[in-house]
Amino acid sequence: MKGKGFWYPLDNAAKIFPAVSNKEVTYVFRISVVLKHKIHIKSLFSAVLTIEKRFPYYRVILKKGFFWYYLESSRLATPVEFDHDVPCRKFTKDGLLMRVLAADNRISVEFSHLLTDGGGAMEYFKTLLAQYFINRGIEVPSDFKYMDPSGKPDPAEFEDDYNRFFKADVPVNARRPKAYHLPLPLNQKPRFGVLSAKIPIAALKDKAREKGVNLTVYLTAVYLHAIQQIWENPELNRRKKKTGKLSIQIPVNLRNSYPSITMRNFSLFVMPEIDPGLGHYTFDEIVKTVFHQMQLETDTRLINKIISRNVGSERKIIVRAIPLFIKDPVLRINHRTMGSSQYSGVLSNLGRIHFPSQMLEHIDSLMVISPPPNKMIRVSCGMIGFNEQISITFGNITRSRELEKNFFRFLTGEKIPVTITYNRNCHDECV
Repeated sequence: MKGKGFWYPLDNAAKIFPAVSNKEVTYVFRISVVLKHKIHIKSLFSAVLTIEKRFPYYRVILKKGFFWYYLESSRLATPVEFDHDVPCRKFTKDGLLMRVLAADNRISVEFSHLLTDGGGAMEYFKTLLAQYFINRGIEVPSDFKYMDPSGKPDPAEFEDDYNRFFKADVPVNARRPKAYHLPLPLNQKPRFGVLSAKIPIAALKDKAREKGVNLTVYLTAVYLHAIQQIWENPELNRRKKKTGKLSIQIPVNLRNSYPSITMRNFSLFVMPEIDPGLGHYTFDEIVKTVFHQMQLETDTRLINKIISRNVGSERKIIVRAIPLFIKDPVLRINHRTMGSSQYSGVLSNLGRIHFPSQMLEHIDSLMVISPPPNKMIRVSCGMIGFNEQISITFGNITRSRELEKNFFRFLTGEKIPVTITYNRNCHDECV
């Protein structure tokens, strides 16, 4: 299976995406680095070519079987493109499901979630950046951890670890109630706009420490607080009845909880929530609620329940025997009723990336863009830490920037500096 020509089925997380993706809802995410020099295209092309063989599981195309979609190895070269279009575009049929983009002093990699999650993509990204620096004669110290391009892939990197760590005797997790969704008017096509800001980590840590929580809990609470302001705004909710809890979907990298080195998807979600139908929540109350819910939902025993539900359903003989032309519409219905309906927003945190000083002096900033949200969610958020800064990026398909305004204005109100660094198709002032 893993020789020169191979194929493998989609992992448990990826199985839904071919059925529900389209030109706008692409399930494509981006990681970018802005350097302090113009990109040398020849060195970038050479770096992409050098590392290709180290990541064979990403050099694949999507194929349609009778019962399931699957991924098949390809001889296509990894595309390197000029970065001038809308971020996170859909990949072409019969093409690779990743791309490298460059413009001025920015290098970006975009991946379909059919291939991997942020954890896997980050390993490719670090390897590409290291090889590019080597090609440019920039020192890459041995203590910088990336995947040696001359090494051979470990078979475990191909694994679907949802199936590997599935436990048949674990009771399944219960379905969540429906969530409140932002009543913001959709933008005209192409709808997707991006706004990114840079914030000092020290200032955020000080505020989080005051509340006795970590950065993810603190920023999740800010996000819920910002949505609650929209929920409480009668002008924004005039045409829509307010129902459901306010819930944020947060991907959790399961490689931190299980002995896994898979380079495919291996994440699940926690969804801290508040119920404004019970009354207004102060920010401190939101912080307290988020903290305890995340402590509970990241417990390995509860994660086992979620894996049991997700993997157990696909293992049922009746499900496996249903032809794909019937599965696809059923999956689309399930996604609406059991997927996006259960959360109000998305906050994806790739964590803090550490570079040695020899590389740092050539890097200005990092950024992550989450996949474009669908018409139900409408706004998504991604963040990544680098050096002494954290980059927070909102993707938005509406004409309103009310959520971003509420989010960043709360932070500035707490005396936390916010610097807008990237603004594409975001017409309103946000801070």
